[in-house]
Amino acid sequence: MLASNLMALGLWLFQEEAAVGFDPVSMWRSMGWPARTVVIVLLVMSAWSIGVIIDRWIAFSSARKQSRIFAPAVAGALKDGKIDEAISIAEQNKRSHLAKVVTAGLQEFQAHQVSAEISGETIEASKRALERAAAIVHAELKRGVSGLASIGSTAPFIGLFGTVLGIIHAFQGISQAKSTGLAAVAGGIAEALVTTAIGLFVAIPAVMVYNYFTTKIESFDVEMDNSSSELIDYFIKRTSRGKR
Repeated sequence: MLASNLMALGLWLFQEEAAVGFDPVSMWRSMGWPARTVVIVLLVMSAWSIGVIIDRWIAFSSARKQSRIFAPAVAGALKDGKIDEAISIAEQNKRSHLAKVVTAGLQEFQAHQVSAEISGETIEASKRALERAAAIVHAELKRGVSGLASIGSTAPFIGLFGTVLGIIHAFQGISQAKSTGLAAVAGGIAEALVTTAIGLFVAIPAVMVYNYFTTKIESFDVEMDNSSSELIDYFIKRTSRGKR
């Protein structure tokens, strides 16, 4: 008896769902324009986050690839004292975050180098050039990444706003139909569930990728700081050799 009742209940729910229509097109048609606006906003946010993810992924991959080529090549040139060659190598790897920073320091050093003896002012000027270049490259690496954090934090609340609108629509359906059946509230419930799901769908990847990109940027910052320190050490060693 219980089994037959459960089967009858399941059949009734299936028939009600089929009558209401829970495919994306039917749910879109059943939504009011406030809920549709919420969905459109979430989809725009999703498209923007996908664009940022693709752009940063390409930029980070290219920077990492060129840095692996640049680092040993420029180290060999500096070891032989060939600053012009080191600058040329850096310019050939412009997408490398290390090349952008090292180039600024080398160019500043070269501009102030007028004799075999290198002054402390020259080293300080090169150090400041390295710091400025590192700050600029850091800003370039972070471009768009902070937006992922904003999307990850606001998308669930926008979806929740759509949920509230869906519940209101559900109560309006009950009031207009003067009944409490599934058909009376299905449209509003669909709005609530869809907007909540889309909000989470947009937020979760954005937060995960934001954390990943933040870790990558931090590692890039460490590499740039180490390269700057090594270059300053190189200038100091040249100063010591010039005084002998």
